[in-house]
Amino acid sequence: MKKIHFGVIKVKRWASNLIIALVIACVGGFAVFAGLSIVPTTAVSGVYYNGDTTKNDVTLMINVYWGTEYLDDMLEILNNYNVKTTFFIGGTWAVLNEDYLTKIYESGHELANHGYHHKDHDKLDEAGNLNEISTTHKIVKELTGVEMDLFAPPSGAYDSLTVTCAEQLGYHTIMWTRDTIDWRDHDSNLIYSRAVKNAKGGDLILMHPTEATVEALPRIIEFFQANNFNLTTVSENIGLV
Repeated sequence: MKKIHFGVIKVKRWASNLIIALVIACVGGFAVFAGLSIVPTTAVSGVYYNGDTTKNDVTLMINVYWGTEYLDDMLEILNNYNVKTTFFIGGTWAVLNEDYLTKIYESGHELANHGYHHKDHDKLDEAGNLNEISTTHKIVKELTGVEMDLFAPPSGAYDSLTVTCAEQLGYHTIMWTRDTIDWRDHDSNLIYSRAVKNAKGGDLILMHPTEATVEALPRIIEFFQANNFNLTTVSENIGLV
């Protein structure tokens, strides 16, 4: 498989992943303070906050910029329960973790775009929006051959320009119905409760690869399966396939 080398990335994998995690923690903290982690029920035109509410489809959408050390366990659990879902991939993470990116794809999961540097897209101009999305698209396509068409704005930060730029690149903009806030609250019971409480068809449930999420994941899956929900990909949930 062809390797990609970027001159701007000269640090070791572990150091880079640590830096990314720290940056996202800061950005994410601001997002919660600003109310971005609690998604309003009214969706902006062209943005998906949920799938078809008349069906019993739900999706565990997993954003990946860090937490690589928990992916093996997460993928094993999903496989054991025969669940296929959607991983939103950060570009900088993909460059440093080609083996895991390939493993996610070869496990049958859907790959989607989470931008390159985890920037707030509502603060970017047209060129910035296009570059963040298209750079990640090119990397993932080069490494896996996948033509992604779903984009989740980092921190849930977007505006009409973001949506327009995503559409220009052939992308649908994806938000979430409910947020486990697992990057902040490392409590498996709390993560479980946020994922399943008042669950309904069409839910898009945001999570990340964390130790507590891995601990909660079997119970989350078992709840949905026991209550006749169909755990599926974002594309299937919103009716693109």
